[in-house]
Amino acid sequence: MATYFALVTFTDQGLRSVKDTVKRADAAQELASRFGVRMTEIHWTLGPCDVLVKCEAQDEASVTAFNLALCSAGNVRTQTLRAFSRDEMAKVIEKLP
Repeated sequence: MATYFALVTFTDQGLRSVKDTVKRADAAQELASRFGVRMTEIHWTLGPCDVLVKCEAQDEASVTAFNLALCSAGNVRTQTLRAFSRDEMAKVIEKLP
């Protein structure tokens, strides 16, 4: 499974109903599972993003489909980063000439 970090920001709509953010996170976890994505950590943050989510998925298509479905509800926007573990990065470096 590949690891991804999603930087999540609330839309104006999401802010108007911010009291539901924990419930929406629970619903997002259920939605993620339909795409084969597992949300392993959710943290509400201070700064340029409102929520940081660590996910695991088999491939980029799965995590992208999940993000599109999530964002289509209109409460959040996401920027998703592929993250490499130490061992994964070592394998990448081995491929360098």
